[in-house]
Amino acid sequence: MSSETPVVTPEKPKGILGFIERVGNKVPDITILFISAFVIVCLISAALAQMTFSYINPVTEKPIQIINMLQPQQLVTLMTKMVTNYSGFPPLGMVIVATLGIAIADGAGYINAGLKKLLSFTPKAALTPIIILAGMLSHIGPDTGYVIIIPIAAYMFYASGKHPLAGIAASFAGIAGAFAANYTPSAIDPVIQGFTQSAAQIIDPSYMVNVLCNYFYMLAATFVVIPTCWYITERIVEPWLWKMYPIDLSSDMAEDSHKPLTAKENRAFYIASAVLILMLVGLFVSVASPDSAWRSPDGEIASFKAPIMQSLVALIFVIAGGTGLVYGILAGTFKSPKDFTQSMETMTHTLVQLIVFYFFAAQFLYAFNASQIGILIAVSGADFLRSLALPPQLTIGGIIIFVGLLNLIITSASAKWAILAPIFVPMLMGVGIAPELTQMAFRVSDSAVNVVTPMFAFYPLIITYCQKYVKEAGIGTLSSMMLPYTIGLLLALTATLYVFWYMDLPLGLQSSYLYPRQ
Repeated sequence: MSSETPVVTPEKPKGILGFIERVGNKVPDITILFISAFVIVCLISAALAQMTFSYINPVTEKPIQIINMLQPQQLVTLMTKMVTNYSGFPPLGMVIVATLGIAIADGAGYINAGLKKLLSFTPKAALTPIIILAGMLSHIGPDTGYVIIIPIAAYMFYASGKHPLAGIAASFAGIAGAFAANYTPSAIDPVIQGFTQSAAQIIDPSYMVNVLCNYFYMLAATFVVIPTCWYITERIVEPWLWKMYPIDLSSDMAEDSHKPLTAKENRAFYIASAVLILMLVGLFVSVASPDSAWRSPDGEIASFKAPIMQSLVALIFVIAGGTGLVYGILAGTFKSPKDFTQSMETMTHTLVQLIVFYFFAAQFLYAFNASQIGILIAVSGADFLRSLALPPQLTIGGIIIFVGLLNLIITSASAKWAILAPIFVPMLMGVGIAPELTQMAFRVSDSAVNVVTPMFAFYPLIITYCQKYVKEAGIGTLSSMMLPYTIGLLLALTATLYVFWYMDLPLGLQSSYLYPRQ
């Protein structure tokens, strides 16, 4: 998977997607973008700090006061927190640790062998929905799909004669864009539910929100999301990518994908796969026990407090690395300890750009949150929406639009909902809309817009995946090829929500559309 693909000069982009790409690719490097954003936030905070606002912070219940980030005391605080802002930036450690484990399996050749096996019996016509489905199933873990599924999807598309960037687009849509659709509960469910319940209890102290209050909708949405993303990939995105970025399928990488495994490699693959299965079964048996150390103190598995959820990245490192090590030794690709360590070193070279970017992204997010500008934007926007006094159906539509726009600058679901839940949930309860419906409207919009905003934490990583096949790929390339998914998912998920509402189908366990519950 480490071979280089010959660069082909693309056709000059045309149409709406081409326009977005041209404009987007003129945007400065994403690291420079965040450096500029940091400076702008500091300057804006200095100006807004001179003003008085009547908006109330729903968390502190005090008037919002913008903090001047250029004050000497704030600059000193920034300097003291600069290192911890960076080291504590959530995606940083996760991406590096997970990549190290995957690098062992990749450098040993196990991933390549597995993909050849998978491609040998997967019909080309079914590849796209399988990739989308794999992305959706990755929701059970905290962002691990970005470092596992997306690069594998690109390679599988490439090896099967499809455009690799279309594989990236389809898997990215399944992981981030379809976050409001899933077959299983995910780790984010209890986090979102906690904010919703606390907000509802501002109005009704006895109100309880079930952690699976949106599960029936999310399960049904999978049957809408997969065909929507499948159609967009095959009919819109991939034809456009072949036109703009033709890929040479006669390269060494493509030829290698069609070479059969040797008898030695086959034996190594089956033994390593058996080791992988044994590790997974052992983990499953351990977690299944009611008194398992992997569970949270209250016995939950899908909770951020559960050690299993906190250890998923470490488990990826151990399981992927262990499987790769067994394969590498048996197949002869790891002839010495140096080969083992070099497999990790080779892949981590691709993370240099990301490591640099995360430093400045962490400082920007600190300044944005510490200045209170994010809270001011959220509260003032919600206040405007409330002043419109729309009918319930239009109000929910307004919530979806507002959250989508806000998601362009605040991409963390938990961060946004921590701010918005105390505003939206009590406000809509006052007009007879249940917290469960408000929460679902938020999740619909939050997921669909993820894939089109450069502020999304994993954008630089995904651009790096794109550049493996198209050297000149940039922000505009990724945004333009993901825009059809945002539009399609927003329409599909919103329509599904309104169908549920019209037919009075339960959104999930102990859910309701009306408050008080009827």
